[in-house]
Amino acid sequence: MRYLISSFCLLFIACGPYPKKHNFQLRTTSNKTIHNPYFSDEKKDYVYKANIAVYDKLFSGIFIVKKLGEANHRIVFTTEMGNKIFDFSFLNDTFKVNFIIEAIDKAILINILKKDFKALIQEKIPVIKSYSLQDTLIYETALSNKKHFYFKTQQLNKIIRVKNAKEKVTFLFLEINNIIANQIKILHSNIKLKINLKSIN
Repeated sequence: MRYLISSFCLLFIACGPYPKKHNFQLRTTSNKTIHNPYFSDEKKDYVYKANIAVYDKLFSGIFIVKKLGEANHRIVFTTEMGNKIFDFSFLNDTFKVNFIIEAIDKAILINILKKDFKALIQEKIPVIKSYSLQDTLIYETALSNKKHFYFKTQQLNKIIRVKNAKEKVTFLFLEINNIIANQIKILHSNIKLKINLKSIN
């Protein structure tokens, strides 16, 4: 009986909310939104050398993000020779596939890329709850109907998408200079998809 009770307790802890599992401390904050600054300048073309590994395929080339207006972005991925691999448009809550090569023209994969890139370019996200962990502030949000946690020390450096208290996707912002993340990594834990971006501006 004691073993059974212990097992239930461990199961409860394992299935507990993500903040509790990671010892986040709930805090009171006046922040109603969290700001992602990394693709917010309309005057700038964000150009990255990219490697995208999806299942057993590897694509290398140039990844370009352009802000065209308020909540309006274009994302294009080409080979180094200039041939398009995909071309997506985001406007408010609408998403359009302008082009995608046949090798990755799969509805499930397109939906995953849509959610990933939406997290990259969404500038203002409503905050549900705020937490802290040592010197890091953490903001719980809902983006594309998925729970996301935004981690910020001096600047936003990580986003984690969570489902059933488990980390599904990690976005890392590295080598940050002002409002430019010179390196970005998107790592999926449940599928074979990794995106590495290195600024060449």
